[in-house]
Amino acid sequence: MKRLLTLIIVTILIVSCDTKEKPAVVKKEVPFVWEGANLYFLLTDRFNNGDASNDVNFDRTKETGKLRGFEGGDIKGITQKINEGYFTDLGINAIWMTPIVEQIHDGTDESTGLTYGFHGYWTKDWTAIDPNYGTKEDLHELVAAAHKKGIRILLDAVINHTGPVTEKDPVWPSDWVRTEPQCTYQNYETTVTCTLVKNLPDILTESNEAVDLPPQLVEKWKAEGRYEQEIAELDEFFTRTGYPRAPRFYIMKWLTDYITEFGIDGYRVDTVKHTEESVWQEFRKECDYAFAKWKENNADKVLDDNGFYLVGEVYNYGISAGKAFDFGDKKVNYFDKSFNSLINFEIKWNSAQQDKETMFKRYSDSLHTNLKGYGILNYLSSHDDGQPFDPKREKPFETATKLLLSPGTSQVYYGDETARSLVIEGTVGDATLRSNMNWNDITSNVETQKVLAYWQKLGQFRKNHPAVGAGVHQMLSEKPYVFSRVYAKGDFTDEVVIGLDLAEGEKTVDVSKVFEEGTTLHDAYSNQDVEVKEGKVAVNSAFDIVLLEKK
Repeated sequence: MKRLLTLIIVTILIVSCDTKEKPAVVKKEVPFVWEGANLYFLLTDRFNNGDASNDVNFDRTKETGKLRGFEGGDIKGITQKINEGYFTDLGINAIWMTPIVEQIHDGTDESTGLTYGFHGYWTKDWTAIDPNYGTKEDLHELVAAAHKKGIRILLDAVINHTGPVTEKDPVWPSDWVRTEPQCTYQNYETTVTCTLVKNLPDILTESNEAVDLPPQLVEKWKAEGRYEQEIAELDEFFTRTGYPRAPRFYIMKWLTDYITEFGIDGYRVDTVKHTEESVWQEFRKECDYAFAKWKENNADKVLDDNGFYLVGEVYNYGISAGKAFDFGDKKVNYFDKSFNSLINFEIKWNSAQQDKETMFKRYSDSLHTNLKGYGILNYLSSHDDGQPFDPKREKPFETATKLLLSPGTSQVYYGDETARSLVIEGTVGDATLRSNMNWNDITSNVETQKVLAYWQKLGQFRKNHPAVGAGVHQMLSEKPYVFSRVYAKGDFTDEVVIGLDLAEGEKTVDVSKVFEEGTTLHDAYSNQDVEVKEGKVAVNSAFDIVLLEKK
C-alpha cells in the first residue's frame, strides 16, 4: 500500500512539473500597426451608391465629359460595404476616402470636357459635407461602423487650393489666394509659390497676415443659419492657439474639426510639396491636439494608443530618396515633425524592373535604417497616376503578390482586387482611372471571383500579421523563393514565412531559421496545419504559394 501511495505521489509530481514546463500558449491580440497596414483607397463618388436621393444637388445637370460628372457614390454606400463585411473579407484595416467637403457648385472645362468636382478636390466650403456625398449623420455612422470592425478611417485634406472659379463660384479675395503665376516646377519656388494649373486659385499659405472671411462664405453661412456658431468656434480656436487669422490657420481649424467631431483616425494630405513645409508641422500639431481631445471626450470609443496618422502626397517621392525630397535647388524633409508616411511613387517601376527579392530587401533595409520610425504607402494603381503598373489588368495576381507582400503600408486602389479596367474608351485624361466600381463582375464573372479570392487571402494574412509590412525581411531560400518577416515591439512578436513560385503538389520548406522544432504551423493559403520536423515543413497543396504562421 505504501509503495502504491508513493507511486501515485511521484506520478502527480511528474505530471505537475510537466504542466509547469509547458504552459498553455495564449495568443496575444494582434496590434494595429500603421507601418504595415492594409489600406483601401476609394473615390467616394465612384465606389457604391447607397442613397440615390442625393445624386443631384446645386443643379449640377450640365452634360459632362465621359466619367467627369457625379456618378452617385456616397458615404452610405461605403458604410453598406463595411457592414456587409466586404473590407473585412479583403483584409482591409484602413480606408482612405477622397475629400467629402462641399465642392464648387458649377462645372469647368480644363480641356478634358466639362467636369464637376466629383473627385472632392475642388473645395467651396471646408466646413460642410457635400450633399452628393451625404450628411454629417452619415459620416458618424460610417466611422462607428468601421471602428466596430477594427477599420481606421482617413479623410483627404486639401490646404493648397480652393476649387476653380466659375459663374456660380467666385474667386476668393486676393488676401486669401493667388491666381498667377502658374507653376513651372523648375525649382522650389516655381513649385510652391504658384497655381498648380490654370484656374485653380492657390491659397496664400506663406502669409501671416490676418484676413477677414471671404464674403461669399459669410453670405453662405448666414443663409444656412450657422454664421454665429462658426464665428464663435473660430474665435475660440484663435484665442486658444494664438495664431494670426491667416488663411492656412482657418483651413487647419476647419479640417481638424472632422477629428474632434467624428473621430477620424488620419488624413491623407494632398499636394504636399506645393505648400511650405512649415505648414505641415503646424498641421501636425493641430491634428495631434484634436485627436487627443477626441480621445479624452470619447474614452469608450478609443481603439488603441496609436497617434493620429498623416500620410503625404509628395508627387514623385520615392523610397530611394530617403527622407529628403529634391526640388533641384533645395532638399526638403517632410517626415520629421510632420508626416508618419509618404506615398511611394517608385514601387510601380521597381515592380516592373526588379525581381521580388531585390525590391523586398531594399525596402525592408531602408525602412529599418534611414526611414526607421516612419513609413511609406505603396501603390500600383491610383486616381491620378496615368502610368499604373497594370492598366489593362492583365497581371492581377502578380499585382497582389508584389503590393500586399512588399514592406511598407499597402494601398489597394478600389477595383485592384476585382481587375476593374483602367482603360475606359471615350475618356480623356485621368477619367479613365476613375470608373465606377465593377460590383457586377464579382457576382457574374468567374475570373473576377478567382482574382478577388487571391487578394482576400493575401490581404487577410497581411492584416493578421504586422510582420508582413512592418517586419524585417530575410531571404531563406533563393530557389524556391522563401523568405521570413519578423516584427517585434514591446512584448509582441510576430513571425511569418512566405514561399512564392513553389511547386504545386508536394513541397518542402525550410523554416529552421524562424520556427523551432516541433512547432505546429498553419498554411493560411491552403488552410492546413503542418509540423516542423528536422527544421522543415511539408505542404501538399494545389498552389504555388505558402503563407506560414504559428498555429
